[in-house]
Amino acid sequence: MTQINPIVYGALWCGDCKRAKKFLGEHRIHYTWIDIEQNPAGLALVEQLNQGKRIIPTIVFADGSTLVEPSNAELAAKLGLQTRAQMSYYDLIVIGSGPAGLTTALYAAREGMDVLVIEKSGLGGQAGITEQLDNFPGFPDGVGGAEFADRLVQQARRFGVELLQAQEVANLRAEAESRYVTTSNGAEYGACAILIATGSTYRRLNVPGEDELIGAGVHFCATCDGPFYKGQHVAVIGGGNSAGEESIFLTRFAEKVTLLVRGDSLTASKVVIDKVNESAKIEVRYNTEVQELLGNGKLSGVVVHNRTTSAIESINPAAAFVFIGLSPNSTWLPSNIERDQYGFIVTSPTLETSLPGVFAAGDVRQGSTKQAASAAGEGATAALMIREYLKTM
Repeated sequence: MTQINPIVYGALWCGDCKRAKKFLGEHRIHYTWIDIEQNPAGLALVEQLNQGKRIIPTIVFADGSTLVEPSNAELAAKLGLQTRAQMSYYDLIVIGSGPAGLTTALYAAREGMDVLVIEKSGLGGQAGITEQLDNFPGFPDGVGGAEFADRLVQQARRFGVELLQAQEVANLRAEAESRYVTTSNGAEYGACAILIATGSTYRRLNVPGEDELIGAGVHFCATCDGPFYKGQHVAVIGGGNSAGEESIFLTRFAEKVTLLVRGDSLTASKVVIDKVNESAKIEVRYNTEVQELLGNGKLSGVVVHNRTTSAIESINPAAAFVFIGLSPNSTWLPSNIERDQYGFIVTSPTLETSLPGVFAAGDVRQGSTKQAASAAGEGATAALMIREYLKTM
């Protein structure tokens, strides 16, 4: 599926273009981006395909077919993604397809359960868009995030797990001994038990200009968007492992990477810190806080405040990549599922939530370590706990 290689014709100010690129990136579909405001030939092609109209995004696929202003559902259909489940009731429904969700699914399916996995983005979760996993057991030379995700998916399918893509769960409810989920397209599926493994997303800076410039110079995935900035200067915002690792990755493309760290030191692992310090392409600026993102349709500047000297200045990278921590994907949950003050799901030692029959594992769970290896371990534990729960029904 990743060999479809569509060409996306659009403009940086176009919201639908940003959405389409985000959808393709989440599903690890490699695409070519052409800004029609900078490419006369691209503009001419768009007008030719749309009877003289400048309608964007216009997406051209390798087989010559096109989609014009497609919805996510239309993109999913074109990419051959399964968006409707084969049955209406399962032993287990897993919401989320990262290492926690897929490990639970394959363990449960191997026990003979009917298992449905529902994923709103690309299969593999955050791991799938991570450039490299260097600390997952069993891969002495590391493994690419996309390859790791593909292996998980193949293993789950081997045991008969049904995978539903490009579908967001909008509601979860209990009825007698059953639990039901409703997806964004209105479909409802029931199960004896449910696992919530929706993971987390990168936190926003919440500064002026951020919302308007996401996808137009402000990004949260170096693997997805780094290649667009070959030979240019980019900024990375954050001081932890993700910020350090993505800064190192971006040196493959960027001429210079400026790492903006709010504190007076990096909080990443020693291995990551050493690699950052060894790179001649990375400049680290400590005690530096982003106050505003500038631009009109495209990022033009980053206003930073030096917390030591109180000096304020503007730097001008071509892009800013934000890695300042994670927020749990739990806002959609009903109020009878307990969460802590940060939104992480509270569970018992058996990983069961406050709603019986509903379990949680991985990054969305309170106390999780936000590591792929531990997420897989929690997934295995959840499967065993769910098996014991089902014995009581």
